[in-house]
Amino acid sequence: MLIQTVRFGQLKVPDEKLIKMQKPILGFERLSVYCLVEKEEFRPFLWLQSVEDPAVAFIVVKPLVFFPDYRIEVHSNELAELMISRPDRVETYVIVTMPEDATRMSANLQGPILINTENNRAKQLVLVNSDYRVKHSIIDALEGADVSAVKPEEELVGV
Repeated sequence: MLIQTVRFGQLKVPDEKLIKMQKPILGFERLSVYCLVEKEEFRPFLWLQSVEDPAVAFIVVKPLVFFPDYRIEVHSNELAELMISRPDRVETYVIVTMPEDATRMSANLQGPILINTENNRAKQLVLVNSDYRVKHSIIDALEGADVSAVKPEEELVGV
């Protein structure tokens, strides 16, 4: 499928790479199909690009890159909604806010996005009884990070 984007121009995305949100991202209720755009110059960040609106793209990152102790509990009904059979089939991303002053860059750890890599069904969770907030400073996390402590992603999601 060819999609038009504001940031990257025209992109060719195989149908099997289209990510279908089972519930929309908060504030973007009319959009349900996305794709991940990976550009070497932006690593470890990716773009979650809307297929339906060329102007909508979120900067995302796997939370363990900056927050190695990040853990979430996922209810069985959410696993069923995404048809997740095994935790190692889930990729977790968080939306990053990147203001002009990059030292104020933050990650939304309260609203992770889970993607089932087997069928590309996805959902943004809203973590309610947790210590995670919508804005966690990435710079502060970098200053206190122990990169050797980063765990495999399958240890991120608990059921």
